[in-house]
Amino acid sequence: MPTSLARSTPWTVAGATLQSRLLLGTARYPSPQVLSDAVQASGTQVLTVGLRRLQPEHGGGNSFWQRVRDTGCRVLPNTAGCHSAREAITLAQMAREMFDTPWIKLEVVGDDHTLQPDPFGTVEAARTLVREGFAVFAYTTDDLVVAHKLRDAGCAAIMPWAAPIGSGRGLLSPHALATLRERLHDAVLIVDAGLGLPSHAAQVMEMGFDAVLLNTAVAQARDPVRMARAFAQAVAAGRLAFEATPMPAQHSAHASTPTLGMPFWHQH
Repeated sequence: MPTSLARSTPWTVAGATLQSRLLLGTARYPSPQVLSDAVQASGTQVLTVGLRRLQPEHGGGNSFWQRVRDTGCRVLPNTAGCHSAREAITLAQMAREMFDTPWIKLEVVGDDHTLQPDPFGTVEAARTLVREGFAVFAYTTDDLVVAHKLRDAGCAAIMPWAAPIGSGRGLLSPHALATLRERLHDAVLIVDAGLGLPSHAAQVMEMGFDAVLLNTAVAQARDPVRMARAFAQAVAAGRLAFEATPMPAQHSAHASTPTLGMPFWHQH
């Protein structure tokens, strides 16, 4: 069972109230059993699944889908691998039928080398899918203008990257992410992609992001189960720190113990 630390401070997205603020991917694990164990250790309540993962030639099929169902987690299908708005919309419609959920993680690839999202195709697809009743979780970069357009399109969540997907490099532009949180204070923001260490996750949660989604950092760790637990604790700790309101940074040293007159041993 997940620890109480990993299940603190409920939050709401797309009409669902969740305890865990860690969303987990389901690809690249050493074995199906390790995936199941990592999911349990993470305390996650949401798993993202690519439609292609269910095809036999990709190691999926009914057995994979059944294992995902057995976790008891909500499924967030994704449109990974799509290169146009039309392709993403079609795959989202297929996913809704297959998974029986209006939730969709929208991904439209704009560059095959960096896997950077296509902002134009993403916004176009988001507008169409929202009109069709989808709860869209839009994967994007940390561009503020694109995030505004996705928010205005009615996305349930905006998911900026911290770094290119699978890179594990952490926060390449903390200022851009902080600006997103400041300017889109009323939007659900989930950092997705590029996180490699639990400390990276804690850092974005300390900024006030609602959650993080990651896959490779857990799946490709030497011990995915222990890493999943580490990320769960880091996410919960980062959120708790944000809610506690950290002390402001100072430009100079300030003694933690105030000086009040002479030391007691010098008073006589």
